[in-house]
Amino acid sequence: MTDLDNTYPMETHMKKSEVASRERKIAEKLRDYRIESGLSQNALADKSGIDRKTVNRIENNHFSPSIATLIRLCDTLAVKVSEVVK
Repeated sequence: MTDLDNTYPMETHMKKSEVASRERKIAEKLRDYRIESGLSQNALADKSGIDRKTVNRIENNHFSPSIATLIRLCDTLAVKVSEVVK
């Protein structure tokens, strides 16, 4: 057993269903923050420089945003990334 084998014990790995649940929550939070900000998907897309279809796909949990896209969306919505992913 190497030191790396102990770095990530098996019990800390998330199941696929747990990952999917967290991704769904992120999508819901992004949609909720957008609505609270009074922005349409088009307006959020324009302000963040992201295609509207991508915003729609993220909000409907058909697509997980890259970190860069998540940062751009959060910056536009004036919310911390940590608030969206917790």
